[in-house]
Amino acid sequence: MSHEINGAGMPDGWQRLWAPHRLEYLRGENRPLEGNDVSCPFCEIPAMDDQEGLIVHRGTAAYVVMNLYPYNPGHLLVCAFRHVADLTDLTDEERNEISALTSHAMKTIRKVSSPEGFNLGMNQGAISGAGVAAHIHQHVVPRWSGDANFMPIIGKTKVLPQLLHLTRDEIAAAW
Repeated sequence: MSHEINGAGMPDGWQRLWAPHRLEYLRGENRPLEGNDVSCPFCEIPAMDDQEGLIVHRGTAAYVVMNLYPYNPGHLLVCAFRHVADLTDLTDEERNEISALTSHAMKTIRKVSSPEGFNLGMNQGAISGAGVAAHIHQHVVPRWSGDANFMPIIGKTKVLPQLLHLTRDEIAAAW
């Protein structure tokens, strides 16, 4: 960390933490964006073995996978196997299984890491913030008191205390 010079060439007193790996994601890494020759990752993941794809559980109509770019340790995605974009396009079976898997994911994460709460959500459409807008997925984000400290708020950096594959192994074993 070092002091930076502002646009006027004067030190601004801010400390900066760099997370350059995030730039690749923002530029479209693993995201099927217009002009980006990337297929849908949520369609490709089920073809992988569970360890490689970071899959925690496979259901009939949906599966549970670690978020490759997590907000917090244990951040899961519940994805329909079928490539559909909108909640209203899901069958009753798909919608019910996504809901049931979301509930089960919360119970499992509580066993593994005792979060104090959760953020659950679906971003419907790119304008709402969906990184992969063409394939519906439910976020299950465990939360702890103080997890949104100065690091993500000011430093735009998230400190994750465990590697994804280790978190995946713990959650899959507890599933």
